[in-house]
Amino acid sequence: MSSNDIKITVDSIIKNGKTGAITMTGWALNQKLKQSPEIVIDDLYQKDVSIQRLYRMDVNTLFEVPNEENCGFEIKVAGELNGTLPIHFVSEQAKRTYSLKMNKMYTLEIGTETPTQLKLAKVKKGLNYLRKNGFKSTLQRYQLEKRIGGDEYRAWILSNETDDVSAFIPRVNELNQRPLISIIMPVYNVEVRWLSEAIDSLLKQVYPHWELCICDDASTSSELKEFLAKIAKSEERIKVVYNKENGHISKASNAALSVAKGKFVALMDNDDVLSPLALLRVAEAVNQNPDLKLIYSDEDKIDENGKRFEPAFKPDWAPDLLMGTNYISHLGVYERALVNEISGFRVGYEGAQDYDLVLRFVEKIDETQIYHIPEILYHWRALPGSTARKQSEKEYAGDAGLKALSDALVRRNLSGNVSKGIAPGFYDIRYDVLEEEKVSIIIPTKNGSDVLKSCVDSIIEKTSYSNYEIIIADNGSDEAAIETLYQRYQAKIGERFVVQRINIPFNFSRINNIAAKSAKGKYLLFLNNDTEVINPDWMTIMVSYAQFQRVGCVGAKLYYPDNTIQHAGIVMGLGGIAGHGHHYFPKGDLGYFGRLYLDNDYMAVTAACVMLRKADFEAVGGFDEEFVVAFNDVDLCLKVYDLGRVNIWAHQATLYHYESKTRGYENTAEKIQRFEGEKKLLQRKWPEYIEHDPFYNPNLTRGTGNFTVRVD
Repeated sequence: MSSNDIKITVDSIIKNGKTGAITMTGWALNQKLKQSPEIVIDDLYQKDVSIQRLYRMDVNTLFEVPNEENCGFEIKVAGELNGTLPIHFVSEQAKRTYSLKMNKMYTLEIGTETPTQLKLAKVKKGLNYLRKNGFKSTLQRYQLEKRIGGDEYRAWILSNETDDVSAFIPRVNELNQRPLISIIMPVYNVEVRWLSEAIDSLLKQVYPHWELCICDDASTSSELKEFLAKIAKSEERIKVVYNKENGHISKASNAALSVAKGKFVALMDNDDVLSPLALLRVAEAVNQNPDLKLIYSDEDKIDENGKRFEPAFKPDWAPDLLMGTNYISHLGVYERALVNEISGFRVGYEGAQDYDLVLRFVEKIDETQIYHIPEILYHWRALPGSTARKQSEKEYAGDAGLKALSDALVRRNLSGNVSKGIAPGFYDIRYDVLEEEKVSIIIPTKNGSDVLKSCVDSIIEKTSYSNYEIIIADNGSDEAAIETLYQRYQAKIGERFVVQRINIPFNFSRINNIAAKSAKGKYLLFLNNDTEVINPDWMTIMVSYAQFQRVGCVGAKLYYPDNTIQHAGIVMGLGGIAGHGHHYFPKGDLGYFGRLYLDNDYMAVTAACVMLRKADFEAVGGFDEEFVVAFNDVDLCLKVYDLGRVNIWAHQATLYHYESKTRGYENTAEKIQRFEGEKKLLQRKWPEYIEHDPFYNPNLTRGTGNFTVRVD
């Protein structure tokens, strides 16, 4: 037996900035024997080191290791220890030693940094971002992070929440229905301190009709077992069941589910905290709509010291966003009968068991049975090693999520491929184009041959989708150069290049409507002449969504020439009317909770690049010609949305848009007057969507599109 048979992988080493203590996580395996090595510490260091063995589904699956082998480890070393700590991994006659250098500069554990360390870390992070993205983008990112984790969020809490919830107690008796809500909580060797705080947040609930169903998954902590026995005796609403063997989170959750009696089950991690009003808000929602089957809320994170940060203000039901990430998450409340009907949590999906559950659950219900409560009702405990703190510490969760999404495509009879996205917990789906139907690309233009040439050349030279025609909606060009350009394209691609002369006073809506009548394609793609293709698959991606009957308008990710965001979806209500989300964010920035790298449902997308079925375009009467210049695209999307379609922004369909950043909307009195008239027209037609955009949380600012906290 050789020491080389023992494989050691260190996933993370985190240092407590205040105490100097180190936490090392990873896994080790004797690959020859399929056995987890014993971890041995020299006697000299025994008092300074604690070791916890962990089950690693990913390792066991990859190397075909029996389930009873706990290959993972978490090793905690006291900060008083200096020098190098030898950690021995022993299996049969083989031994391999890992040398942990205590004085090395490791990643600091968030929340434990000294003020000096914290400042240095922020300066380093800021300098890296500045070098990559420039001063303006760095300032914008600083403002965003300040708002979601700093003074602005604390101001929001003070404005929107109260510590005195006694005034809400009478509301319980006013409810016609008081459904029992069962809290499902799997437990395994959690620190009693955190579990106690989680249970305490339940005992403080204004709504009293709940039960806590705990399954202890064969914990080895005697302190924890004593605590569980004590609380089960002290509170009749708390049930505790015990697994004889460690079956991991799906089995433990199912065991807890098996003793639940409530009409609804709520999922809660054993170290998290509920708002005192959480269950009351759920009960109130059910009273307003007794047909509800899935209810979810906004959430934030809470550190070891009780400080809250990173609020996740979510959209209402957004089916395509859910296919990219589990934005439902917590607080998630499900009808228990349906959870049982779909067999609860599935073994083999550990790490993404909640994601797998919600994907299967929503397939059985109507979207009218899903309700979003736009309040922070759940606080994720951000501890070292937790998913809330550092997603990458649970790589197996990404693999399980990939598996859950792939299964969803099969169940839904959808053909496509799922891949991991740009960050942990994010996924990209490429739906297969079932039939390559013709796309009619409509490009309005007047003169500007150089601009148009860049646009059309990029389509012809880069686009991988082959079945398209290009219709130039020429609005009175009189340049000789542009006529030469037209002749060149007609010689190059023949009948697929069409020039339609539309010699009328400029009206963007009317020009596009006239051109659309002659289009031969199943799909219409309205495209500005000052765009340029980046991704060859851009049109394929847009068709892959537009082919679905449930989908209306499909938009693309548009960049300015300096690689900042020009368009990433339109948010209703911004500036009192409508505006672009994530405007000017730099390329590579993930945006608000990753939304710049996830396909999103939006109320509207820009007509600078938008695709929809010609049948839908005709069904809504095309562009409203009262919108001569502005808001015609917003109006079109809202009309299509009212057909029962969803409008989607596809982040992988990328183009440049050479629109001037400094141009502004209008620059003459006449144009300003016209713009104001079109703005008022949109406000008259769509007041309900301007007041409430279901894909934009009311707790986010309506002043700009940077998704910062709304503090009035």
